[in-house]
Amino acid sequence: MDRFLTADDLAKTLRQDVREGLLGTPKTLPPKWFYDERGSALFEEITRLDEYYPTRREREILTARAPDIATATGARTLLELGAGSGEKTRLLLDALAGTLRSYVPVDVSGDFLEDAAKGIAADHPGLTVRTVVADYEQHLHLLPGGDRRLIAFLGGTIGNQPPAARIAFLGGLRATMSDGDFLLLGADLVKDPGRLVRAYDDAAGVTAEFNRNVLRVINRELDADFDPSAFEHVAVWDEAEEWIEMRLRSTRDQDVHVRGLDLEVSFAAGEETRTEISAKFRRERLEAELAAAGMELAAFWTDPAGDFSLTLARPAAAPRA
Repeated sequence: MDRFLTADDLAKTLRQDVREGLLGTPKTLPPKWFYDERGSALFEEITRLDEYYPTRREREILTARAPDIATATGARTLLELGAGSGEKTRLLLDALAGTLRSYVPVDVSGDFLEDAAKGIAADHPGLTVRTVVADYEQHLHLLPGGDRRLIAFLGGTIGNQPPAARIAFLGGLRATMSDGDFLLLGADLVKDPGRLVRAYDDAAGVTAEFNRNVLRVINRELDADFDPSAFEHVAVWDEAEEWIEMRLRSTRDQDVHVRGLDLEVSFAAGEETRTEISAKFRRERLEAELAAAGMELAAFWTDPAGDFSLTLARPAAAPRA
């Protein structure tokens, strides 16, 4: 295991994010802090809800197209950003069995990574599994190289960044790529706003609990006194930006003390704190943003319903003199 991120690093980043977010106008909190043990379990529950289609649709594409991905890339190294449990990754591992030599899962949770990696290593004898504990937004330049890498960034997570940050991230990723490397990017697509809102505001209230979990994380880690029940979950479609916003709306005037930051924050009744954006894409937008980052499309696939996409991209050829 390579470890570029320690518990102290995470604690420092949490303090910085919460201070800046709660003192900003409007208030914001980054979605990465949803995912403690409880938050991760809630998200797994979300992926099984009828309303939440992205996980199922991405798996459909991978099931159908993994052999095409293997043929196109001939990857010897599979590097996965935000690897999580690696469930969908197994479809790629099986398809790439003829050429693949190493699997490099990258995530912020070392314990979670280690458990998932042991299972994959046991099922794929002869495959070198090298786990990396890192924040891929900060540590791209530290990630392992390798011959003919396929870099997988699945789940639509790219949509959690606004456009300028997305292009900068993709550009940073491109800077690490060599000829023969490929990027496999999962991205949700623009569709009926009603379906989109329901995917982020399910009838059972699981996403609402997931959203409020960020307050519980801050309470525990920064000795705060948020009352999660005093915040309503809100999901709205921003047509101009073509993204879903998740927010927490204060149900009353209230003051919150974040003792770990020596900070007191006031919330007015009805005031909303943004906790996530989830951008939805059109093929043209993905192609343009990849081009701005120095990459070109090699293939573009959707599920039969056209809900979700997988894009295979490679470093763009240098222009002729």
